[in-house]
Amino acid sequence: MCLRLLVRPDETVKTYFNTPNDQAFSKMETKFSHALCRSHIICRMIQTDTHKLVAAAEKDLAHCFAEIDEIALQNQQKVLTAFRNHRVTSEYFAEKTGYGMDDSGRDAIDEIFAEVYGAESAAVRVQMVSGTHALASALFGNLRHGDRLAILTGKPYDTMEKVIGLAGNEPGSLKDLGVDYIQTDIIPLLADDRACWKALEEVLSGSTRIAYIQKSCGYSIERPTLLNSEIAQIIKLIRQINPSLLVMVDNCYGELVEDTEPLAMGADIIAGSLIKNPGGGLAIAGGYFAGKKSALDAALNRLTAPGIGGHLGCSFNQNRLLLQGMFLAPSSVASAVKGAHLFAYVFKELGFEVNPQPGQKRGDIIQAIKFGNREKLVNFLNALQQFSPVDAHVKPEPADMPGYTDKVVMAGGTFVEGSTIELSGDGPLRPPFVAFVQGGLTYSHVKLAIQGVLEIGSRGDCKFLPG
Repeated sequence: MCLRLLVRPDETVKTYFNTPNDQAFSKMETKFSHALCRSHIICRMIQTDTHKLVAAAEKDLAHCFAEIDEIALQNQQKVLTAFRNHRVTSEYFAEKTGYGMDDSGRDAIDEIFAEVYGAESAAVRVQMVSGTHALASALFGNLRHGDRLAILTGKPYDTMEKVIGLAGNEPGSLKDLGVDYIQTDIIPLLADDRACWKALEEVLSGSTRIAYIQKSCGYSIERPTLLNSEIAQIIKLIRQINPSLLVMVDNCYGELVEDTEPLAMGADIIAGSLIKNPGGGLAIAGGYFAGKKSALDAALNRLTAPGIGGHLGCSFNQNRLLLQGMFLAPSSVASAVKGAHLFAYVFKELGFEVNPQPGQKRGDIIQAIKFGNREKLVNFLNALQQFSPVDAHVKPEPADMPGYTDKVVMAGGTFVEGSTIELSGDGPLRPPFVAFVQGGLTYSHVKLAIQGVLEIGSRGDCKFLPG
């Protein structure tokens, strides 16, 4: 296709004008000689062809986008109903200081999250520094020395490896505290209940206390994100094998993408980050748990202290933004999911390996694009950074990140540092050198960014395109 040749300007001219020599180009160059030089004309051609590719993608994805809009409408209805049921008032925006005792706004936020997620109880706290912190608090609160954690979905997300004790030698990890660990991957077996049962039976017996499911793909282009219907299938088998287990789902990146949540599928507790989907781009920090009250109380005792639990904790004047962020979340998540489909379509057309595929039903907001080498991955993320609303002039450099074993390069020109409901991209510097793109508060921003990134790549300013 035309765009693939845009990396080589001379071939681009011949492709566009369909001539074996530069005669047609000379005529065109003469026509524009008073306004544009040769490179400017080529840039115009690049822009035109990029826009055509994006327009073709939108046409082919129209039915998919309509389904996303319908899910967003259903989720918006759930959120609006929860706000009405809990009689949200401006009094809930009032600042509390010190211990944060009797904070009616904080309590209302907990109740609204619980209703939206279909939970018995929820805790939404800005004191949680990340999604990993929320997940770790839930694990540490509900596991004891001699218990076993069974992860059912293969290698966990990078930052969870140090929490568990699989990487590094961090004091205070689950391993350090005497919690055993076992891992299996039943995702490839989901089409065969008997094979699934056998794999689960091997890890859910004995001292296993928590069955852990990671919904999102994590830093893997091979591993698919789970749909909630698939989570329901897994949990049904878990209940048949060992009904007493606590089933925990890492819900990061998956909130409000579908019209259900994992708790409705039978999970006991879910956890995630507020600077991902549920914060709607307005939450400046924090995380949440939702699920059974007994499991939440144990997690909150770990987050704070026994006897304090969720009763104290100042919200640092963030209640309004937490409420407004959740109210906007169905719309911002829908924009992010549409943007992920658009990235998938365009980059697949350009010859890249992508996962998920364009038009495929989604369980999270992440789009993986394989670049195959370090230079192309870094160059792509440098190009993406240039279409950020914040720090567009900054060049991302690979660096060590807390919790990660490999260096990571991140394009994150976001209003909230580390926010991944805002358009961003990152990737670990290890083979197969995959960029994980996510977010987009508005679909228009994602669309403009894709067009801009391709134009930069086509000019050769940041070389990542094939050819």
